[in-house]
Amino acid sequence: MIKIQNLVKNYGSIEAVKNISFTVEEGEIVGFLGPNGAGKSTVMNILTGYLSSTSGEVEVNGVNVLENPLDAKRQIGYLPEQPPLYPDMTVKEYLGFVFDLKGCKLPKKEHLAEICEVVKIKDVYNRVIRNLSKGYRQRVGIAQALIGNPKVVIFDEPTVGLDPKQIIEIRSLIRELGRHHTVILSTHILPEVQAVCDRIVIINRGRIVANEKTTEISRAVQGAGKMSVKICGPEKDVYSALRAIPGVQSVTVLGAQDADSITYYVESERGLDIRKVLFRTVAQKGWTMIGMEAMGVNLEDIFLSVVEDPADATAKKKNRKGGNV
Repeated sequence: MIKIQNLVKNYGSIEAVKNISFTVEEGEIVGFLGPNGAGKSTVMNILTGYLSSTSGEVEVNGVNVLENPLDAKRQIGYLPEQPPLYPDMTVKEYLGFVFDLKGCKLPKKEHLAEICEVVKIKDVYNRVIRNLSKGYRQRVGIAQALIGNPKVVIFDEPTVGLDPKQIIEIRSLIRELGRHHTVILSTHILPEVQAVCDRIVIINRGRIVANEKTTEISRAVQGAGKMSVKICGPEKDVYSALRAIPGVQSVTVLGAQDADSITYYVESERGLDIRKVLFRTVAQKGWTMIGMEAMGVNLEDIFLSVVEDPADATAKKKNRKGGNV
């Protein structure tokens, strides 16, 4: 559905995008991540036809963005970080204006009614946009992106500034849209990517540094295995026993208590399964384990590992670990 091949963008002597290539398949929801200055916005602007590239190819549904920009833009619905709304218009007037501006050939009344049903803005259809909450304004922004039924929908920071309830609603809406559209989600909110996206692409310093399915993204870095365990027993004795298990690199007492148990965060060497020896150690001491959960490598660790200098990433990881009672 989306094909980016050997894409390069130079600003004078500065290489903003350095020969990157990746594809997005039909029906995928892909998270596109990167720190400030990584080249993420440049790639987004080239993809949406707002910026030309120095070299390389970008295709959307088989249409070359550089050779046929108008045809390519018809394949794309775009919600920038600041929704392009006219606050003095009603929702009805605004969506009608966008419909005409896009030259949409679908039945106007029926098409807009369908979109309003999908994004749940029927109850504010005749209200002035400036009087809407931020959550509803965001929904109106999504509605304008869907006009013309584009094959690809691109969201840039769609939940910034929303309250928790609105965030959950917008994430649910994005997942629903992924059933009928190919979606690219650009965001700095890492839990949002894990909650919504099928695949994650991370760009740093103009290059793609990770491109994995969300469920397999931990392959992008090497790290330790992590376990959360709940144990009923004397805190200091339990800590010492866990720390003495071969292959355990660190133990952190989280302090969260469930009845008379204490939760410990145990980090071991990567590839080493310590569950059996951990269980035997607790049983031999006469303590009771009431919970054990594999935590894996979280997305924050992965993101920091692939976008930061190794020395900086190591220092931050040590600060987060703690490692004593």
